[in-house]
Amino acid sequence: MHVATCFSQNKDELIIGFAKEKEELYIRAMLTSHFAALSFPNEFRRARANSVELFEPTIGQTVEGIVQHENERSFYLMLSNNMLLLFKLFGNRSNIILYEDNASVTLFHKKFESDLELNPLQMHRSLPQNYEAFAAAGGNLKKIYPTFGDIPALYLEEKGYKQQPVEEKWEMVQEVLDLLLAPESYYIIRLEGKLRLSLLPLGEVLQQIASPIEALNTYTRTYLSETGFERQYEQAKQQLSKKLHASQSVLEQSEAKLKELRHDRSYSQTADIIMANLTNIPPRATQVELYDFYTDQNRTFKLKQDETPQKQAERYYRKAKNQHVEVKQLEEKIERKLEEVIIFEDALTTLSEAKDYKALKNFLHDYAHLLTTKQKAQQEIPFRLFETEGFKILVGKSAKNNDLLTQRHTYKDDLWLHAKDVSGSHVVIKYQAGKTIPVTVLEKAAQLAAYYSKRKSDSLCPVLYTPKKYVRKPKGSAPGAVAVDREKVLLVKPENPFERKV
Repeated sequence: MHVATCFSQNKDELIIGFAKEKEELYIRAMLTSHFAALSFPNEFRRARANSVELFEPTIGQTVEGIVQHENERSFYLMLSNNMLLLFKLFGNRSNIILYEDNASVTLFHKKFESDLELNPLQMHRSLPQNYEAFAAAGGNLKKIYPTFGDIPALYLEEKGYKQQPVEEKWEMVQEVLDLLLAPESYYIIRLEGKLRLSLLPLGEVLQQIASPIEALNTYTRTYLSETGFERQYEQAKQQLSKKLHASQSVLEQSEAKLKELRHDRSYSQTADIIMANLTNIPPRATQVELYDFYTDQNRTFKLKQDETPQKQAERYYRKAKNQHVEVKQLEEKIERKLEEVIIFEDALTTLSEAKDYKALKNFLHDYAHLLTTKQKAQQEIPFRLFETEGFKILVGKSAKNNDLLTQRHTYKDDLWLHAKDVSGSHVVIKYQAGKTIPVTVLEKAAQLAAYYSKRKSDSLCPVLYTPKKYVRKPKGSAPGAVAVDREKVLLVKPENPFERKV
């Protein structure tokens, strides 16, 4: 066959396509730091973007031979026009090197510069592998058969290799060599928790395949799918956990600051006391004890020597105004952070339910906005948040957001509410293990459901409620539309019980 194409569209991956009349074959070389393997698909769809041509001098060259190095994990393709393409499969230092006229010219992994010094014509390792050498090495497999790796050694160990005399060890090794040189099958196994391709049945045998090419292709596909799932799962979990922790930290700091501002004696109270005691403050005093009519006891006040009491009171009144603004800003910030915490907690709960690659792929698509920027995540929050008696109440912001709230942020034991027979917001009371939702919390949530509905102006409104497990989204239904089973009804006055009455 001749080399028809050679390109890369992913880091650490090289695709070489070969053709002969109507026949095609590809070598897909995956040479990552944690996984080095070849597979041989019959077809390969090249991406339209993010693809780069590599080893271009090989295009059009014919494969004239293949040389496997003795006792070494490497081989090379002999190409026409005096070219060689070396595949060096040395674990996390694997590489592919192009030679022209016996000189190295191009590396796939340029970080391994020393590979330019390799000479593929001198990489055979001739080792004495007869009984005399074996006996002299005391049956040490690594010295006599360095390319065995761990699987043949473990296979022999399971058969009691270490306890045998050297003559019996030699016979056992010859039997294994026969199996390796002419395998009965190729096995995809799980050994010590890792997915492996083996010529020997060892560990948990997951698949037994007759064709070596089919075995390689199946193994590579399964390994990448499995490790891809684990890697992407952990990456998503780490990102969400990091953002959740950041939101929780800001929330705790903001709550502590708000508590401090609310419980400290306010600037306005201090100003009131100074103004009420102007005649009791000596001129140019730096400290004075005055009666605090808010606490009904004397209190020491520090003053500025070069400032009149009236000016100081005026300054405190200005600070009181700023303090009021700061309190309002902190309250808004706390509300935003509470919403973020719920968003990230719900996302992590949903992620934990993704048990396979397909489910994870759907999760990554649905929650992409949370795995990017924090600002975008804030914009995507689909509900208003209210808190009462330690329970969180979520209220959908629109028909589309109702779907997001019910499908993405509500779980089977949460309580779901909606104004009966009219359009309106979905309302959810978040379930807490071991706690019963108080009637007062249920009534407030029902009032919110009535308030954020078409019955907002009615004197009374029926509100249905049921656990989320009895709420389903019919296929093809309009945004916000759901079907409800086992509902109960509560009659309430439509209002927002959390709005401050003026």
